[in-house]
Amino acid sequence: MEALNVQIVNPKAKSLLLNLEAMNLIRIEVKPMLSEILAKLRRNEVEMPILEKIAKEVDLVRQKRYEAKMQNNH
Repeated sequence: MEALNVQIVNPKAKSLLLNLEAMNLIRIEVKPMLSEILAKLRRNEVEMPILEKIAKEVDLVRQKRYEAKMQNNH
């Protein structure tokens, strides 16, 4: 089986694809586009993370890794 990503330019092409699916010649899986996924995530987000929060979280993770590395070396 081979998977293809198809962009439909003409609406008539979609009806042809649906007919092929009805004849069990192809299977169509509709996957959301990245922009749709991001829009959904943004709608669900209470507040957008600010750069300072992200930087603080990165620093904490780096500090934990550094401390774990130092403990393993001793």
